[in-house]
Amino acid sequence: MSVFQSIKEALHPDNRIRMPRLSHPGCPIVLRPITLDDEAAWDEMRWRNNDWLAPWESGDPMHGGAITFNQWVQRMRRNEQHGTGALFAIEYQMRIVGQISLGAIAYGAMRTGVVGYWVDQRYAGRGFAPMALAMLADWALGDPFGPALHRLEIAILPENKRSLAVVRKVGAHHEGLRERYMYVNGRWRDHVTFALLAEDLGQGFTARLLQSRSGAAASTALSKAASAPVSSDTPSE
Repeated sequence: MSVFQSIKEALHPDNRIRMPRLSHPGCPIVLRPITLDDEAAWDEMRWRNNDWLAPWESGDPMHGGAITFNQWVQRMRRNEQHGTGALFAIEYQMRIVGQISLGAIAYGAMRTGVVGYWVDQRYAGRGFAPMALAMLADWALGDPFGPALHRLEIAILPENKRSLAVVRKVGAHHEGLRERYMYVNGRWRDHVTFALLAEDLGQGFTARLLQSRSGAAASTALSKAASAPVSSDTPSE
């Protein structure tokens, strides 16, 4: 390798993100890139969930112009090429049921990114958001073909109890309150911030989440069995 090539690579590193299709044994969802072919399905789901998502929707305080679906997908591909962002559809039984994004990626000494996610109201309560977050974290922090980040940040409005439950299920670190952190519904809002770190990867965030879910299910089943009344036709001492 020449000196000039070494200097070029140091100044312009190849941080291109090669988007995978992410799945995990035991998880009913898949994370995959959004493509132009998804326009009709994504539009139907997104606008059907408009009222559901409105309280948490961030926006541009400079009120930039709207973009088409095609332009949005092109922007995703550019972000992937530059290594600055990655957006996945959350897919369940071949249907898009939400999305999860990794943006504001910084490399160098920080190697960090910001995560956002939402799930179709029809599929809320099935644990899809924690699974998607865990799968994204496994890829972004630990996959040798991922961006190899060190930290993922999730910022949540204090009253968004569903989203707060998501990060706690995945085991994110509570970092505190950031005042007037993000522009939501026409004003700058405080956000509670959480982080997932590469040091916490261990056996994998997804594997740990699934273990905790199966353990909780077993505990619930035992509790129900213990509290069940004795049948009237069963003799007891």
